[in-house]
Amino acid sequence: MAEPILSSPILSLRHIQKNFGAITAIQDFSLDIYAGEIVALVGDNGAGKSTLVKIISGIYTPSAGDILLDNKQINFKDATVARAQGIEVVYQDLALCEKQKVYMNMFLGREATNRFGLLDKSSMNTQTSKLIKELDVRIPSADATIAELSGGQRQGIAIARAAHWARKMILLDEPTAALGVAETAKVETLIKKLKSTKLAILMISHSLDQVFRLSDRITVLRRGKQVASLETKKTNKNEIVAMITGVKG
Repeated sequence: MAEPILSSPILSLRHIQKNFGAITAIQDFSLDIYAGEIVALVGDNGAGKSTLVKIISGIYTPSAGDILLDNKQINFKDATVARAQGIEVVYQDLALCEKQKVYMNMFLGREATNRFGLLDKSSMNTQTSKLIKELDVRIPSADATIAELSGGQRQGIAIARAAHWARKMILLDEPTAALGVAETAKVETLIKKLKSTKLAILMISHSLDQVFRLSDRITVLRRGKQVASLETKKTNKNEIVAMITGVKG
């Protein structure tokens, strides 16, 4: 894996903690994420992975700790602030409208309009067609409806949409959990293309094989605590499994 492109992190988390009443979901979590790298976040169910993604994306506010974007402290008071700062999320449910065309989904909530205030469908279609060609998302056309597409194609559209709007970072929450082997391979190829665009990528994945294929670094969570953050090439699956489970090999 290539070294990070920049010496300064895109996003820094400093001693993040998140409490829900008397329950501590995240305890003292720190991480730097650089442009042009993929960081995998791994851990058992309930380890705190999705909570961290929601903190970075502005859905949750941390109970303690600091978030820095380009070395400047920032408060993501809600998801719109994070999106305005160039951070996009691809959740497991994809958030696509099945009855709408691909190009309308690409601009969902951010539709382009012409000087008369009407939807500029031609512009959205053209931009979408260009993007899916650049990222090699293999679908019939930007005019296809989401309902016509396979699971892998839908995932590709969701990731392409994030790539279109992200300026800093993309968060991927189980990007291939519901896909077969062939479609998983296509999505992984797309994720590698995203890395080459110099975006920072934080990925949650239950598949350690995938983690070792794609990531530059692996951060392990167990019961809300950060166990380790390691370079992928300097560790192995047995070591990561032992950290996730807390059972020494």
